[in-house]
Amino acid sequence: MRIGLRLRALRTDRGMTILELAAKAGVSSGSISQIERGATNPSISTLQKLRAALGVTLWSFLESEAEPPRENRYVRHPGERPKIVVGGSHFTKELLSPRDNDQLRFMILTIPPGAQSADVLTGPGDKAGYMMAGNAELTIGDEVFQVAEGDSFQFPSTIPHHLFNRSDREAKLIWIINIRESHL
Repeated sequence: MRIGLRLRALRTDRGMTILELAAKAGVSSGSISQIERGATNPSISTLQKLRAALGVTLWSFLESEAEPPRENRYVRHPGERPKIVVGGSHFTKELLSPRDNDQLRFMILTIPPGAQSADVLTGPGDKAGYMMAGNAELTIGDEVFQVAEGDSFQFPSTIPHHLFNRSDREAKLIWIINIRESHL
């Protein structure tokens, strides 16, 4: 619901109708309406199209301008962490990095058993991670890696990639993104 409310605020702040945003983003007006009402959970690729059309970062959908300012721009306390639940699998991304840093993002990914990243953003930069708990299958291009608790990894974010938790227990990892173009 929070993403929908924020999408509506960003759209109306720019004086755009749902139809105008739909045309600019290449997303159906029905989808935008459902997201704004909280009737559907958008995919990352849909959010990417909407953020590009609105000229904002992906995390702008979670950061409310009405929220009180944080203590400072260098520290993000646990209660200040925006979360995105991706698709129906409850794959969760919790932002750890402060909002003011546009080149580096790091977050906690929580991947329930059987869940996978359905669509990921690729673009100039690097991605890295550290598996805190559980394990997952990491595919980078044509290579598949089993990543277990304590393992770390790094790769160029231009390479298609995804995570899949084939186990029966939740996986949690720190996910780090070095952004060379503001696609997040």
